[in-house]
Amino acid sequence: MEPQAPSDLEREIAALREQAGRLTARLGESVFRSMGRSFLKGVAFGLGSFLGATLVVSALLYSLASIDFIPIIGDWAVQIAERIQKR
Repeated sequence: MEPQAPSDLEREIAALREQAGRLTARLGESVFRSMGRSFLKGVAFGLGSFLGATLVVSALLYSLASIDFIPIIGDWAVQIAERIQKR
């Protein structure tokens, strides 16, 4: 009898077993290490969100300030940009 190639189901079961082994290994680590990792993830997420929002808002305000053919929006954006630069 020839050995058969593993089926999709067998490969999925092997992958699930591997993931379960990794999860079990992480559950055995120190509580402080786990809390530290979670804290660093939160700091990285918060910093990334802040920087991303800052870049998007500044690009939006810059593009609105450069619109001179719409007087209301252009003046409004220039006023906002001036207030931001004063602070």
